[in-house]
Amino acid sequence: MTEQDNKPESTSAPDVARPVVKSRRQARVSWIWLVPLIAAIVGASLLFRDWLHAGPTVTISFESADGLEVGQTKVRYKEVVIGTVTGIKVSKDRKNALVSAEIDRESADYIARSGSRFWVVRPRLGFTGVTGLNTLISGAYISVDTAETPENEDEAVYEFKGLEQPPEISSSRPGTRFTLRAVDLGSLEIGSPVYFRRIQVGQIIGYSLDQSGRAVNVQVFVDAPYDKFVTEDARFWNASGINLSLDADGFKVETGSFVSIVAGGIAFESAGPDDTEPAKANSRFRLAGTREAAMADPDGPPFVIALHFLQSVRGLKVGAPVDFRGLELGKVSNVNVDYDNDSGHFFARVEVELYPLRFGRLYDRAARGTEGGRTAAIRLLGPMIDKGLRAQIRPANLLTGQQYVALDFFPKSDPVPFDPETEPLVVPTIAGNFDQLQQQISSIVNKFDQIPFADIGVELRDSLEALNKVFDRIEGELAPQATSMLKSAQKSLESVNHLLGQDSTMTNNLEGTMKELSNAARSLRALADYLQTHPSSVVRGRAQDPAFITP
Repeated sequence: MTEQDNKPESTSAPDVARPVVKSRRQARVSWIWLVPLIAAIVGASLLFRDWLHAGPTVTISFESADGLEVGQTKVRYKEVVIGTVTGIKVSKDRKNALVSAEIDRESADYIARSGSRFWVVRPRLGFTGVTGLNTLISGAYISVDTAETPENEDEAVYEFKGLEQPPEISSSRPGTRFTLRAVDLGSLEIGSPVYFRRIQVGQIIGYSLDQSGRAVNVQVFVDAPYDKFVTEDARFWNASGINLSLDADGFKVETGSFVSIVAGGIAFESAGPDDTEPAKANSRFRLAGTREAAMADPDGPPFVIALHFLQSVRGLKVGAPVDFRGLELGKVSNVNVDYDNDSGHFFARVEVELYPLRFGRLYDRAARGTEGGRTAAIRLLGPMIDKGLRAQIRPANLLTGQQYVALDFFPKSDPVPFDPETEPLVVPTIAGNFDQLQQQISSIVNKFDQIPFADIGVELRDSLEALNKVFDRIEGELAPQATSMLKSAQKSLESVNHLLGQDSTMTNNLEGTMKELSNAARSLRALADYLQTHPSSVVRGRAQDPAFITP
């Protein structure tokens, strides 16, 4: 009952209808709960979507995690984000940083496979240019490259060794890889260009020391379609820097592009016909030092001979040529000192590499019926040594003092037995022209030393004293007599001159006599002319003059 129901009824007030109070029904659920419900649904959908797209987690080992942050650093493939770094920790051996990255489920099929390569993209300055400048604003990120056809497609890999330097060539780049074997690396670096007819067609992507330790293996990549020009008989050479040469043809300067001068470079050319087949991927070639060496005919495997020199080998360096009458047959490979127990002398032991194919048909005949090598070398060198083949050191350049080894025949040299059992084979030597000249000069000097100059000086002094005495006698005794004789001779000559003078009687008589003789000769000439005209006058006498004949 309300308060109005408890009040007494008033007799003077009119009748008022009693109000009906209806109680309000209380709501069961408030609309405010829809907000967290919707949020929960959205969150669940996001979680479901993340679970649906979530992929595996890979672990990448780097030397340092500089610039990487958990939840911030992205993993990109072809500049597309495919994952995020979820954890960074130090390895148990404390040598590397282990970076965990969650990869998208769609990308895991081709990322978590063997052959994938991970590296951190940072700003880098190299010979090929500046890379990674965009990371100055966005920060460092992990880039990945994967092979299009992995070796084991069904086997997933979740642990990788990260690269400290980005690869020069991506796996999807069309082209072919080759391996070059060089004596040393020189000025070549990763990223150095590869040229074909002075056009850049590739670059160096890596290098490593050969297992033998005697060479360097250089990996190059030639882009398509230029890789078809790398044929099976292609020749590669180092085109780095500036090549200066001074020979009989004059002074030569060979240079490549400016990039090859600074960063080094490799050039190649085909030595065979145009229809030669292209080389297969990962083929191995020799990297020569110069174009001339690369384009030269193949020499084949060399065989080693030893030379024993008793004279000085100053100026003979490793790499010096071995010459045979103007033809280069090999090079010096080693120069050292040895000792002969039998003679008790030290000598210079020079080891030489000879290329058999440079002997031409001479080596072909020696190697006939054999597999070449030592047997063929014995057949080749044995008869030549018997005929006087000797090795001699000769000057190659008078300005620099460099020398080379010359092989030639010396028939008048002393015979030397050839021992085919020695290893390596020993070729006899002979003193060089300069050494022979030194020996001859030394012999002449020794002969001069044997001359008794003191005794000769004494005898010469005695002879000069005797000669002075003779001169004194001549001056004291013979000089006055000679003076008298000269005066008498002068008087005789004056008398003869007076006798033969122009106005002398004898001269006048001689002139008259000469005139008479001239007249007589003229008369004889007239008589001879008359007798020639009238030869019968000798018998008949002189004919009468027709002018005096009367008719």
